[in-house]
Amino acid sequence: MDLLWLGTTFAQTTLTTADLENASQYAAHASGRGWQVILVTLLCSLIAQAIKLVTKLFRTGKLDLRVLAKTGGMPSSHSSCTMGMAVSVGLIEGFNSCSFAIALCLAMIVMYDAAGVRRTVGLQAKVLNQMMTELFSDHPHLSSERIKEFLGHTPVEVLVGAVLGSCIAWAFNTWAVSLFQHV
Repeated sequence: MDLLWLGTTFAQTTLTTADLENASQYAAHASGRGWQVILVTLLCSLIAQAIKLVTKLFRTGKLDLRVLAKTGGMPSSHSSCTMGMAVSVGLIEGFNSCSFAIALCLAMIVMYDAAGVRRTVGLQAKVLNQMMTELFSDHPHLSSERIKEFLGHTPVEVLVGAVLGSCIAWAFNTWAVSLFQHV
């Protein structure tokens, strides 16, 4: 009985020549486009960090390159680059593909971490710094050591980063397809 079921199931799932040709065309279309995902990911991060740099320049009137190495701020570069990666994968391989599902899950984990865990750790660091200052005010060398407080993002910073990354991915992939379509 089990062998009969297995044989029937195999017969129903046998691929036709047309199915194999479509799969081959899809593989040829998607292969060789991994560079787009990598480039979009880097581009999203760089643009998000550049926005932070320009915003600080307009706000303070001073060019502070340290902003490029700091975490936190508007927009979230982590959210931007991971959503850019996910949208790129979706545009290349399809939004119903396993690759897109994996990329989207990774982006969601990163964004949850940025807005949740890292933000909470930053708030805890702020309380610890205040406690250190109060407890060791008589010993300046003990209270001068500070824990980094600004680690995470607000939910709005994460959302703006995700939207920014999605838009960059869509624009870049649209450009890349139009550029290399004729090749």
